[in-house]
Amino acid sequence: MRNSIEFRLYGKYALFTDPLTKLGGEKLTYSVPTYQALKGIVESIYWKPTLVYIVDEVRVINAIRMESKGVRPLDYGGGNTLANYTYLKEPCYEVRAHFEFNLNRPELEHDRNEHKHHNILRRSLNAGGRRDIFLGARECQGYVEPCEFGQEPGFYDGYGELHLGNMLHGINYPDETGSDAMEVRLWNPVMKDGIIRFIRPEECKQVRRIREMMPRSFCADDVRTADELLAEMNAGEKS
Repeated sequence: MRNSIEFRLYGKYALFTDPLTKLGGEKLTYSVPTYQALKGIVESIYWKPTLVYIVDEVRVINAIRMESKGVRPLDYGGGNTLANYTYLKEPCYEVRAHFEFNLNRPELEHDRNEHKHHNILRRSLNAGGRRDIFLGARECQGYVEPCEFGQEPGFYDGYGELHLGNMLHGINYPDETGSDAMEVRLWNPVMKDGIIRFIRPEECKQVRRIREMMPRSFCADDVRTADELLAEMNAGEKS
């Protein structure tokens, strides 16, 4: 697929939190990563406001196993709370994603260079990402590396269909949708032979409005070329 990348994603633990379990102060992970979590990981590899990432599919390599831990969450009221968090243990995935240009940002039209961004994205992936990779939560460190999707044997190869019930798909932000609200998307994924093929955000039928939010705009004063930034740095050093 055009402007696509394929990578292996793994770590010791993952916590793709089911929002329903947060109400009591404890957390329970989904059995598989959400679209939004994977999109955030791709953005940690390389992000620009010019781009919108679309996660096409994820392949579950290791068996889905969970482990519960007693943790002490931050309590700013001075309490000594003990909570129970349930993590995925030794998760490993193959992910395929691609980028498109954010047409809701006409002020960044000058930066719509597919060849440039794709090359930077691939170099960033080879380096393990530009920012730290987290598997759903900050305490779950993750790692990425290039791979060929479908080549590595997986635990669920030939397993058949597994219905995962109603899950969070992702969040609509005004920066990408052009709307004046933040919305949450839900869907009912089906894993077939270990592979979940994601529907696109605009194809989600279950959308709930959360709150009003306005997109951030970029004007010409916010944009600098590399040469301009270097000149400003040199001028600052001389002064």
